[in-house]
Amino acid sequence: MRRTIKTALFAATALSASFAATAMSPALAETAPASAAAEVESKAQTEDQRLAAFFEEIFQRNLKNSPLFQAQLGMKGPDYGKWDDFSDEEAQRQNEEVKQDLARLHAEFDVAKLSEQSKVSYKIFEYLQERQLRNFPWRFHGYAFSTQTNPVTFPATFLQNIHRVDDVSDAEAYISRIAGLEPAFAQFIEGVDAAAAKGVVPTSFSFDPVITDAKNVIKGAPFDASGEDSAIFADFKSKVEKLDISSKEKKRLISEASAALTGPYKSGVDKFIAKVESLRDKSVGENGVWALPDGENYYKTQMEFWTSDETLTADALHKTGLAEVKRIRGEMKKIMKEVGFKGDLQAFFTHLRTDPNNFFPNTDEGKQAYLDQSKAYIDSIYADVDKYFNILPKAPLEVRRVEEWREETAPIAFYNQPTPDGSRPGIYYVNLKDMTTKQKHEMETVAYHEGAPGHHFQIAIQQELEGVPTFQKFAFFGAYIEGWGLYAERLAKEEGRFTDPMQDFGRLQNEMLRACRLVVDTGSHAKKWTRQQMIDFMLDNNPTTEEDAVKEVERYIDNPGQALSYKVGMMKILDLREKAKKQLKDKFDLRDFHDVVLKNGAVPLPILEELVDDYIAKKKAA
Repeated sequence: MRRTIKTALFAATALSASFAATAMSPALAETAPASAAAEVESKAQTEDQRLAAFFEEIFQRNLKNSPLFQAQLGMKGPDYGKWDDFSDEEAQRQNEEVKQDLARLHAEFDVAKLSEQSKVSYKIFEYLQERQLRNFPWRFHGYAFSTQTNPVTFPATFLQNIHRVDDVSDAEAYISRIAGLEPAFAQFIEGVDAAAAKGVVPTSFSFDPVITDAKNVIKGAPFDASGEDSAIFADFKSKVEKLDISSKEKKRLISEASAALTGPYKSGVDKFIAKVESLRDKSVGENGVWALPDGENYYKTQMEFWTSDETLTADALHKTGLAEVKRIRGEMKKIMKEVGFKGDLQAFFTHLRTDPNNFFPNTDEGKQAYLDQSKAYIDSIYADVDKYFNILPKAPLEVRRVEEWREETAPIAFYNQPTPDGSRPGIYYVNLKDMTTKQKHEMETVAYHEGAPGHHFQIAIQQELEGVPTFQKFAFFGAYIEGWGLYAERLAKEEGRFTDPMQDFGRLQNEMLRACRLVVDTGSHAKKWTRQQMIDFMLDNNPTTEEDAVKEVERYIDNPGQALSYKVGMMKILDLREKAKKQLKDKFDLRDFHDVVLKNGAVPLPILEELVDDYIAKKKAA
């Protein structure tokens, strides 16, 4: 999965997606046909330039409003020591700007005068604004904390991975951010109270892991005398020690950071923990969002948000999921027989969950072996990648273990995008808290999904695009992004990977997981399935461990609709590829198809279909 910040407090890292931050670089005008009048082409270019200037204006405005997004882009400036304004007043102000932006788009630009590239940008921008306006009334329905999102651990992760310290002023900005978390947490608490007043309180199973991780960030120096540094303090000291400054200056900075941590920072964390504890008896329990006020309509908006397809219904997706589960079970049985297992599929599942040879040792050496093998799988993709792609990412990719202090609420595996300037690589993170949940035969397919040719290819290429508005480099559409990740697993199979039948079983196991998600997500939120029903369905159809099944199910309950994006997106990409193959026959080139899918960045699925249809028509006419 691509890691996104869903809490009301720290949604700013996805600011460009939510508020459609827009471009600094002008769109490239396509060359008009030779028969077109010069005057028409001149007008088209002028309209493109005006649209590009409009995008730049809005992008710069939104960028100025978000110190976090600035840092995400590798920028430093006067706001480097600040957090975003997370108040609802600010959210309402920004939403009014979105209304005005959409009105201006419709009033000030003539679509007929735009180049083809600019028309695509226009449609994507329009969709983002409309999506923001549709979802804004539901802003308090999204859980403020969950098994996947923790407003206390996010700042620690941000400071470690995003906030660079290249000089004394950067270190002072780091200290300012530490101290500034107390008022930021206060804004979060205001949002929690506003949601609770509307009858929206997180699920019962979220409380313990969220509190555990919150307490973990204030373990160690300077909070106690355990002998180890806390996560933020260790990171700060490490960065300061690398500076070419005097020992006296280093001591001053470290002393000030210590005071900020034990003072305002700890005060803010303590208040956060107290607020979470106070909400336990008001929890929604283990229910899907149907139990929330107007939960049925909220789920519909979330389905559309994650799939970008308003025509899909919960019933239809539930049936599709069941059909896919049946199909994949049949393919699993074939591999089970191929490897010589005697027994039924359930017995094979049990064997995979319990066979010691299917797991690395639960030791530091075992965890490092997992990381090393994952990197080897990713490296193998690059051996013949030119056969399948014309465009490759420039950003490097690293495989890392999730830090121990955030293992409780971190996903099983996820991808963090690089900075556009190359100062931070793309990172495939894997949660190695318990190696008894990490089955060896799943490693290869997960590496391809999160790394190459999956999320890293798609997201890094998107950020490196030239000639498109900047908002397109950061636009977020769940079904496109997760659909590409799952498509990448299938593509790797077609490229000749998964030569070990058990690794191929792992690929099927992960596709089965995504098929099950269609069933259990709609089951939870539309059909009122219980948490245990969901867990049982997962275990009946997938050899995943019970611990992972529980973690997955709780994620689906906490984040309605997100689990639908994988299969919906993959099926659309495969359908469009098959459509292009059938219509183009010998003219079809897989590399060109991938260009069409990737060259505009993430897009809503209906727009992706338009792009592929246009590619087919032009290829036929050539």
